[in-house]
Amino acid sequence: MLQHDIRQRLFHGHLELLPQMNEIYELELAFAESQALSEKALVHHGAYFASVKGVATNHFRLCAGESMHLPDGTAIKRRQFFERNQFRTGYATHGLFPYRGKFHPQMVKGILNAMGLRPGECVLDPMMGSGTTLVEAAVMGIDAKGFDVSPFCQFMASTKIDGLRVALEPLDRAVRESGLLFRFFGDVAGAKIKLLGTADGYRPDILPQGMAAEWFAPKVWGILLLAYLDSVGFAERSSRQKPNVQFRGILEKYAAVARRIQQGLAALDIATGHAQAQQGDARCLPLAASSIDGILFSPPYSFAVDYVENDAPHLRLLGANLDELRGRMVGLRGQSLREKFEGYIKDMQQVLAECARVLRPGRCCAIVIGTNRNQLGEVFDQDPAEVEGLDLQMIRLAEAVGLKFTRRFERRIVGLANTMRDEDILLLQKVSDESGTRSL
Repeated sequence: MLQHDIRQRLFHGHLELLPQMNEIYELELAFAESQALSEKALVHHGAYFASVKGVATNHFRLCAGESMHLPDGTAIKRRQFFERNQFRTGYATHGLFPYRGKFHPQMVKGILNAMGLRPGECVLDPMMGSGTTLVEAAVMGIDAKGFDVSPFCQFMASTKIDGLRVALEPLDRAVRESGLLFRFFGDVAGAKIKLLGTADGYRPDILPQGMAAEWFAPKVWGILLLAYLDSVGFAERSSRQKPNVQFRGILEKYAAVARRIQQGLAALDIATGHAQAQQGDARCLPLAASSIDGILFSPPYSFAVDYVENDAPHLRLLGANLDELRGRMVGLRGQSLREKFEGYIKDMQQVLAECARVLRPGRCCAIVIGTNRNQLGEVFDQDPAEVEGLDLQMIRLAEAVGLKFTRRFERRIVGLANTMRDEDILLLQKVSDESGTRSL
């Protein structure tokens, strides 16, 4: 018995796990993948394996080599994070823009596999945030629809999707002439940059002097604008570099990210799925009943985190009305923390009811949610250890609308232990009388 470790007993010799795997939930998701996917599918879509019978997996090949390109002056701690998490995050276009609270792309891939999603099917993220689910699904050949009430989130997610196909030469020229671009963005930002995340991009009546027409193509323009918004946010947090220097470094990183994933997709002959990011309310989805093959999302912790205030600089530059947006954001209505929490629960009841409505019978909904006991202790003025976690409350709300709880994966939140110690991946299945539904 002593000569075999847990990995050998679970996966035998023909499945080689990725390096850097050191958490129980990763082993659990890897085992779920090994049970749900054929050997060929593991090579193409697996999240936690380096090779299958000596054949390198697509995930390994997309992530291997030098970790994500970072601008000069990036803090050592941040560089070390991406080195330690080379196979978890930072690959594809996930590394564009550091958005608070996004989840690990590798984990998303593992969950999609555990849920039984296949290329050509469609997954929904009704509260998409930075668009991690949409990008990951697209790279797996799965179609995806995402919604968020925030125009900034919609713009950010759309841009990350576009980065999988954006023309590279205009980005290279933009890096070379970053000073001109930076001055242009600074000039138009004073009058608010409105609706620049739309499909039509930005169309000036007269081409500004020195500006290349190709920069105003929608996909290219989105990358350039997101890089500018990234540099604006960085300038508010740090004064280590001049804003124009930081902008060039970020733009250089964005161009390198797009080039690397496009080269990887081409080398592996990967046909990406169709992903669409829209501005919309998860409480009232513009989707037909029983039209979605799977749902994966992470509810916001709005009663504890003001996402409008967090994104305020970017929302203002996009011309958003912050007060109006706050009134539509899940869990931000009310004065006291208790009122906001009660509004949050009411909102989530509606969100889960919509998820149950649009999900096909017998298919799965996954919710990634922190226990949030510290904040809930403040809400109810109780010891956090005695408060019922959000995970249990979500299960109760989900089962009330026909989403049956089937399985839980638990993971520790490293680096955020003072705020949330644990996060749960909850798998639910839409109740159905039909035979032949997939077991979890």
